[in-house]
Amino acid sequence: MTQLTHFDEQGASRMVDVGNKEITDRVAVAHAKVIMKTETFNLIMDRKVQKGDVLEVARVAGIMAAKQTSTLIPMCHPLNLTSVKIDYGNNAVNEIDVFSEVRVTGKTGVEMEAITAATICAITIYDMCKSVDKGMVICDIHLVKKSGGKSGTFVFDKESS
Repeated sequence: MTQLTHFDEQGASRMVDVGNKEITDRVAVAHAKVIMKTETFNLIMDRKVQKGDVLEVARVAGIMAAKQTSTLIPMCHPLNLTSVKIDYGNNAVNEIDVFSEVRVTGKTGVEMEAITAATICAITIYDMCKSVDKGMVICDIHLVKKSGGKSGTFVFDKESS
C-alpha cells in the first residue's frame, strides 16, 4: 500500500514538499455530467435561459475555479496554470458533458484543478437553470486522463472503475 504523503510520521497533516521534484509539462482532463429535463436542455441550447448564456457563464466559472483550487482544497499547492479550457459534449437531448483541460509546467500535477473546474462548471449550469428544473443531477465526476510527472500517464478505464 502506498504511504499517505499528507501526514508526517506522527500523523500530523502537512503539505507535501515538492521542492526536489522535476519541472515537467503536466496536463489533466476531467469530466462532469449534468442530466436535466429535455425542456431545460433546449432552453440552454437555444440560449433562452433568463439568467443568460448558461454554457459561457459556466465556462468562465470553471476557469475561475481552476485558478482558485488551492484556496478550496487543503494541502493543494498554488500553481501558475498555463491553460484552462472547458468544452461541452452531449450524448442525449437531456444531458451536458463537461470536459475541463488544465495545463501547467511545474513540479506537481493539475488533477485537482481539472476536477474542480469541471465540477464548478456543472454546478453553475445547475445554478443558472434551477428555477426551471430543480431535479437536475450532477454526476460522473472523474479524472479522464493525466500526463506528466513521476507517475506518468493515467487514462480512466470505465470497465475497471
